Amino acid sequence: MLKVLVTGANGFVGQVLISALENRNIKYSGAVRYANKNSKNGFIEVGDIDGKTDWSRALEDVDVVIHLAARVHVMNEPSDDPLAAFTNVNVDGLRNLALQAAKANVKRFVFVSSVKVNGEFTNKQPFTENDVPNPQDPYAISKWEAEKALRKIEKETGMEVVILRPPLVYGAGVKANFASLLKLVNKKLPLPLASINAKRSLIYVDNLVDAIIVCASHPKAAGQTYLVSDGEDASMPQLINKIANALNKPSYLLPFPVSIMRLLAKLTCKSASVDRLTQSLMIDSSKIHQELDWRPPFTMEQGLKVTADWYRKSLENERV
Repeated sequence: MLKVLVTGANGFVGQVLISALENRNIKYSGAVRYANKNSKNGFIEVGDIDGKTDWSRALEDVDVVIHLAARVHVMNEPSDDPLAAFTNVNVDGLRNLALQAAKANVKRFVFVSSVKVNGEFTNKQPFTENDVPNPQDPYAISKWEAEKALRKIEKETGMEVVILRPPLVYGAGVKANFASLLKLVNKKLPLPLASINAKRSLIYVDNLVDAIIVCASHPKAAGQTYLVSDGEDASMPQLINKIANALNKPSYLLPFPVSIMRLLAKLTCKSASVDRLTQSLMIDSSKIHQELDWRPPFTMEQGLKVTADWYRKSLENERV
């Protein structure tokens, strides 16, 4: 890799990726919507991402694009037309960038999609790259449409495309549901989740970043789609115990029938949230292991320890 452009460079994954590129002495530039006082040298402001964004300055002398920027899945959707809002950024914005990248002679385009393209839940078998896509919500649909748009551009222009589909990403700086779980465990609150046996795949952000860099450079990655995870599936009770250990806190798990949990969720219109707790979503990452000889450099325990240390430090900073 001669020079890499990272979109979404100031995001959760983007910041870790930029640090990794610096540590490996890989030349890069970062694209951000709007620069701020924390933006690094080499960050380029591109404004809102849609079908009209001008990427010409950001693409100067770039060999590889790593596209992280996206409208992300949110629990409380503010838009009256979520699919249109996701499509505007995640499909039209991506297509526009990819076409400009191909015109600028970019050699490879790495797109971080989502395992939600495969579906929301697994039964007995984990998801693989061979599964028929089954996106269920506007976010997942937009990611799948973006993947198809990229494959079309790849065929028409010859620019190499690599697609990664990670599950839930955690690590220092994590937000949303995982941050809420950290908070609950840290407060030593009793949680009625001991009866949940469903398992889910996760990926530590540094593992994801390592996979991204491998996919940006490995000759065999061109044209491929890979599902990536830590390689360790955990049930909710197992995950809570691991988080508690990382936080040096006891865990308090109480049994509660899953059937009653789902009934109460249906009555309170919380079925989607409870389904995420009580249904499995597992990934088979053997393809990237076999084809690119990639293995996650960190275990889940190591990733959770870093996450827990960050969380404790953030609480200390709040008290100051």
